[in-house]
Amino acid sequence: MDGRVKPGHDESVYGIYVSAGSLAMSTLFAFLHHLCAFTLVGALAIEFALIRQELTLTSARRLQVTDLALGIAAGLLLMIGLSRVFLFEKGPAYYWHSHAFLLKFGLFILLAFVSIIPTMEFLSWRGAIKAGQVPVVAAKKLRRVTGIIHAELAAIVIILLCAAIMARGGWV
Repeated sequence: MDGRVKPGHDESVYGIYVSAGSLAMSTLFAFLHHLCAFTLVGALAIEFALIRQELTLTSARRLQVTDLALGIAAGLLLMIGLSRVFLFEKGPAYYWHSHAFLLKFGLFILLAFVSIIPTMEFLSWRGAIKAGQVPVVAAKKLRRVTGIIHAELAAIVIILLCAAIMARGGWV
């Protein structure tokens, strides 16, 4: 490149000429991606705090609502993230060859499947909650759900590490 910016275009960090509109959309989708990620982490932290307390009717309702927010955030995060991969950033060829991205994406998908277990447990409480009763949960089930939430939080730390590595162009 000769260092000149084409009229009506901005040069991106990657040396690719993009329109100002594309740059704005890329920025918007980056913002939405981060917003969903922080919402997901926040919801998971709330679940972590609630599941450690004595289960009450109020905490059971809060767990259900929080899990719904977590699920919505995760679904949006996946859609927005894939849009960034295919439409707004460096392109799929770059990401599908990045070990850091593959680990990050793989962990996210694994977490999505594993999180079905707490979600199914929380959904099973609907009848009791509707009847105004505290759900009865076996100690073994509660330990399993708590362990999964702990594992999800630990996996998020690894996902964040992969994101930092990717931001520096490493581990490709």
